[in-house]
Amino acid sequence: MDGKTPAAAQNAVFDLLVVGAGPTGLACAIEAQKAGFRAVLVDKGCVCNSIFHYPAHMTFFTTSELLEIGGIPFPSPNAKPTRSEALEYYRQVASYYSLDVRQYHRVDRITGSDGAFTAHTTDRFGRQGELKARKLALAIGYYDLPNWMDIPGETLSKVFHYYHDPHPYYEMDVAVIGGKNSAAIAALELWRHGARVTLVHRGAGIHNHVKYWIKPDIENRIKNGEIKAYFSSRVAEITPDTIVVETPAGPEILHNDFVFALTGYHPDFAFLEKLGVRIEGQDRRPACDRESLESNVPGIYLAGCIVAGSRTNEIFIENGRFHGRQIAASLQARLKARDEAPDAVVAADPIK
Repeated sequence: MDGKTPAAAQNAVFDLLVVGAGPTGLACAIEAQKAGFRAVLVDKGCVCNSIFHYPAHMTFFTTSELLEIGGIPFPSPNAKPTRSEALEYYRQVASYYSLDVRQYHRVDRITGSDGAFTAHTTDRFGRQGELKARKLALAIGYYDLPNWMDIPGETLSKVFHYYHDPHPYYEMDVAVIGGKNSAAIAALELWRHGARVTLVHRGAGIHNHVKYWIKPDIENRIKNGEIKAYFSSRVAEITPDTIVVETPAGPEILHNDFVFALTGYHPDFAFLEKLGVRIEGQDRRPACDRESLESNVPGIYLAGCIVAGSRTNEIFIENGRFHGRQIAASLQARLKARDEAPDAVVAADPIK
């Protein structure tokens, strides 16, 4: 995995380039390799970068067998695995299959066309590179792009769109914006580790989809006055020392040290559209064949939650992990058929 790449390998043409090295991306590369194809993965972060940025003590909602990829068992002594167990598992799977993962390489643009794509990359030191492949699989997820609130002060250094660990916020006034799982978990952990927590949510209460063991906990903390909550409310402004909350009773100015704006995330639609992938309907679903997962752009496949567009609650690791099999089956039909017809003409219109 990663490391120094020999010059010969740098000039290689892969059968499949997978953009995104999360569980779904890893599954795509594994299934392609199983089908006899040469695959490479590239990610702007580390392997399973999104899971790495989950809260440090997070427990998955699902059981371990539903997170398995590549036919490798996921052993866990817990009924529901933890973030650290998942990271260990996916590292071991990537190592077992000797996956070629180019970590910390951002894909800036893609040129070429079906059968001859080039991904232009930049590493963390600003050095540029290229990866060439006959087919592409985009498993880019959505966790890297938070939903901004577009309010004054949102770019202050005290505002975070990700929550990781409660320790730095001991004895601090912390606002958590949101009412779903991430917000509830953050609010509880922060409170339990000594922060003074205020929860602000535009809904009338904690969302019904919050995990069944989390929902009564956060509601009881609110009922007991241990966590202050403003429902049917919104943060209208953030300053270095305060937040302004618009409530049904009128605006309130609260002292504040830190803000966690856990307002959700969205796929990188702009990246898809630059490649020519058509975005359709109110849910902004990228156009793709539901059987092969090939998009409207020949040779570009979609995998994981981006298949569902803005409905990011429809596809998780549990079902996205099977997308690799669908893509591998299409590769077998398309690439092997093309290899058996060497005089076939490949389209030459570049992706701008």
